[in-house]
Amino acid sequence: MPTGELRRPGEVIWTIVVAAGAGSRFGGPKQFETLGDRRVMDWAVESARESSDGVVVVLPAEVAAREGGVAGGGTRSESVRRGLAAVPKNATIICVHDAARPFANEDDFRRVIEAVASGADGAVPAIPVADTIKMVDDTGQVTRTPPRGSLRAVQTPQAFRAEILRRAHAARGEGTDDASLVEAEGGKVVVVDGEVLNRKITTRDDLEWARLQHRGEA
Repeated sequence: MPTGELRRPGEVIWTIVVAAGAGSRFGGPKQFETLGDRRVMDWAVESARESSDGVVVVLPAEVAAREGGVAGGGTRSESVRRGLAAVPKNATIICVHDAARPFANEDDFRRVIEAVASGADGAVPAIPVADTIKMVDDTGQVTRTPPRGSLRAVQTPQAFRAEILRRAHAARGEGTDDASLVEAEGGKVVVVDGEVLNRKITTRDDLEWARLQHRGEA
């Protein structure tokens, strides 16, 4: 059950933890790598359980039954849709969280949940972009340099009003995150403060960084 400020009268909060990826850039399923005395995904699931009334974990098909989860699909969006099918119909707010973000905490969940409870269709945590970003075409030629002040690097957990997230996924679109699908349906998505520590493990270097953080050596 959600604790403290995460308890919202009239709201039923569920989280889908997406842990079905093959980890092609990492070189294997990074969600099962060890981080301290647990796996990477276990830390993400724990923070979701502390912040939600219920959690659905979406996993590779070959381990889903053994782990008590839901078998994922061929894409991230399809995996989320399969997770959505397992979320009870009485859920009013649904969060989606990447299993590869083990350092998300209760405050990260609180900020996105509060934004949706206050009227947004969706809320995403994000941090300012430090580097200059270039948009390029297929030949590598720069086509645009967007102003850095308007750019944000988006994280998870992301929170959504349940019926809007279900409607966005009913169109069976594909996106690198769920907010993009809600945005495509005309939903109002707001940005809340993210955390630099809430870094996604994508490469082996990211995992080494996470292990140093966990040991307090970074």
